[in-house]
Amino acid sequence: MLKINRTVLNETRYIAVFSLVLSILMQAVFLIVLKRFDWTVLLGNLLGLFAGVGNFFFMGIGVQMAVEKDKKGAKSVMTLSQTLRFFGIFVVAALGAVLSCFNTVAVILPLFFPQIAIAARQFKHK
Repeated sequence: MLKINRTVLNETRYIAVFSLVLSILMQAVFLIVLKRFDWTVLLGNLLGLFAGVGNFFFMGIGVQMAVEKDKKGAKSVMTLSQTLRFFGIFVVAALGAVLSCFNTVAVILPLFFPQIAIAARQFKHK
């Protein structure tokens, strides 16, 4: 059984907290600014949030597995990880767009929150 590296857990925790803060801000924008808040926004936000953070976590697991392999094996692991994660994000985005129980914008935006968190962390450390 794979033991999850402490760094993967710590970085995922950071991404999750940062993404949650951005999700709360997005909810506030829907509620206060756009005045278009309903339960589909909340469900969409939760779906996008879990998918975005999950994508980051599984990327970390992929990297953890890849560093234990030789060069060819590492490339295979990372390629498979990227393919599966991309497919998962595509499925989430498609479900968010097709199913009426989700607000499409509220599903798509949180998928970008981990990237914003990564950029913010890099900016902070410079």
